Amino acid sequence: MADIEIWTEKYRPKKLSEVVGQEHVVDRLKAWVKKGSIPNMLFAGPAGVGKTTIALALARELFGENWHDNFQETNASDERGINIVRGKIKDFARTIPIGHDFKIVFLDESDALTPEAQQALRRTMEKYAGVCRFILSCNYSSHIIEPIQSRCAVFRFKSLSEDDVRTYAERLAKGENIKLSSDAFKALYEITGGDLRTATNVLQATSALGDVTKERLYETVAQARPEDIKKMLETVLKGDFQSGRKMLFDMLINQGLSGEDIIKGIYKQIFELEIEEEKRLRLIEKCGEYEFRLNQGGSPEIQLEALLSNFLKG
Repeated sequence: MADIEIWTEKYRPKKLSEVVGQEHVVDRLKAWVKKGSIPNMLFAGPAGVGKTTIALALARELFGENWHDNFQETNASDERGINIVRGKIKDFARTIPIGHDFKIVFLDESDALTPEAQQALRRTMEKYAGVCRFILSCNYSSHIIEPIQSRCAVFRFKSLSEDDVRTYAERLAKGENIKLSSDAFKALYEITGGDLRTATNVLQATSALGDVTKERLYETVAQARPEDIKKMLETVLKGDFQSGRKMLFDMLINQGLSGEDIIKGIYKQIFELEIEEEKRLRLIEKCGEYEFRLNQGGSPEIQLEALLSNFLKG
């Protein structure tokens, strides 16, 4: 039996020119590659938008086929204490680069490092600046201490657009010879919010069933369909709470959806409803309140029914 390839790795761009989106980052990095040198860098942005991919592609273009010899990738969420900086990172940073003027340490999820570890990292960055460059990636740059930020060129990664997701999905569809229906692209973007890593995994899982359609995508990820959520809310707004309640229980019990996913779906649909702006603001506030209750262990059935009841209030 042939091994099943993981699409996230199979279709990960190998060159900066292959990266989807983030042109404001890619263009500057290409210029540095031509000069053969880079500064320390901090990549900040949401998950799945290309931070790790760009770091790997940059290393390949700078170092060529033997890029692994001068590149170390470490995930700070796995090893977040000071020992990882004093040990693994420092040992790699102080060795002589092979065939190049410098080597690269890529520290993924660096915002998970403790303050003590970040201070140790700052000292390591200073001490080995002549032979090593550091690329740090994080979701929130505010979690990185200022002394490190001041030593890095900071790049803000943007959430990818629907067109970016479509471009990448078409690349995968062509490579795997699968068909995507016209409404599948928009559904894929709605489900993933521009996270290409999640989009790739969802496409691989859905394609096992055949052609990729909107219905199959939502079945695969077990998320509420926007039209179902909107129909439930409009039914309640018309005064038919019992029918809306039945739709809610169909999602919870028959479709097996989680309460958190339904609340997120309700939040998105609030902006599509034809209601007064004052009521819209109040309902948004209620969504936040009831999501918090669910996260604290509240019953999904009771909390969601209570949230629906707010749509009947004036």
